[in-house]
Amino acid sequence: MITPLLPTYRRMQVAFERGDGMYLFDRDGKRYLDFYSGIGVVALGHCHPHLVRALQAQAEKLWHVSNLYEIPGQTRLAERLVAATFADTVFFTNSGAESIECAIKMVRKYHHDKGDKGRYRLITMSSAFHGRTLAGIAAAGQEKLTHGFEPLPDGFDVVPFGDLQAVEAAIGPETGGIMVEPIQGEGGIKPVPDDVMRGLRRLADDHGLLLVFDEIQCGMGRTGKLFAYEWSGVTPDIVTSAKGIGGGFPLGACLATEDAASGMTAGTHGTTYGGNPLAMAVGNAVLDILLEPGFLNRVTEMGDALHARLAALQQRFPEHIAEVRGHGLMAGLRVPGVEPRAAVPDLVGRGLCPAPAGDNVIRMLPPLIIENSHIDEAVDIYEAAFSDWSAGGPPAP
Repeated sequence: MITPLLPTYRRMQVAFERGDGMYLFDRDGKRYLDFYSGIGVVALGHCHPHLVRALQAQAEKLWHVSNLYEIPGQTRLAERLVAATFADTVFFTNSGAESIECAIKMVRKYHHDKGDKGRYRLITMSSAFHGRTLAGIAAAGQEKLTHGFEPLPDGFDVVPFGDLQAVEAAIGPETGGIMVEPIQGEGGIKPVPDDVMRGLRRLADDHGLLLVFDEIQCGMGRTGKLFAYEWSGVTPDIVTSAKGIGGGFPLGACLATEDAASGMTAGTHGTTYGGNPLAMAVGNAVLDILLEPGFLNRVTEMGDALHARLAALQQRFPEHIAEVRGHGLMAGLRVPGVEPRAAVPDLVGRGLCPAPAGDNVIRMLPPLIIENSHIDEAVDIYEAAFSDWSAGGPPAP
């Protein structure tokens, strides 16, 4: 018998009542170190005072108006994102999935308006995740996402992860662009090597394609730069963003160069809620913090510290931890002898909240405000868990 709440999630038996900085608290008052941030969303921790003040101040003035009118907060946030990135223009959405849809439409409209109406296909990489819309799951091409939803929208060619030769071989007369996550999140915290990133830019330039980076999970400071693509020195044509950009408030964005966005004229795209005054107030408050002098350098320092401690953990438990992955505060432990979907509830019960990911990975996306003491606390919990699993076997799925 179906429940009133559509049962599409495998939920753990814990309900959180409040949050404060790096911590969540359940109904019984038990404290949990949040190492997942609601899938990288609560980038500045729970109830950050600057975000709370911005939301409260805006809530007392104006919640929502249609995009038929000017929304000054949108102009301000767009100008700040343009000044801080490759982009010339920004479209605001409610979510990452909507940002992906905007990017796909942008690629198709670009070629249509250039006189190449047949160039509509996007090359993507295996184990990717681009949201839960029909176009998003078609772009990822994973059977676990697409099963039961066929027929899927056409227009996506999936090649093996990180295989530049396969990307080149997949380019045909109908190819309009390449879309990849600089660091795959759901796929198992897998960074695309810098040489491959540079190769993608070269292929896009050589073949007249648009290069799209999906930074919904790896962007907005998570790696120590505002966007992860910056580490490779590559400049994209389009970037999708969400999650951390709103600090917990539903907000996404599609950033683009003037050329890539040239076809997106009045009437070609729209949204009801995207970019409303509440979202813009919080988005601007998030950017206030991220762009503070030294903030992203601190993220890099904490990311280095986290990876060093995880590497030491791997040395202690090589029978359980095969690899430490990621960049900055986007980290993963590949644990081939442990089922992450069983291990994570065990860790949550111990007071640590990571999450499972593909390729047998325990995924960590802690708030960017993390301190060394929080890293120590997390590693202590991991050590206790792995010790118990070594003595009595890993938890059963």
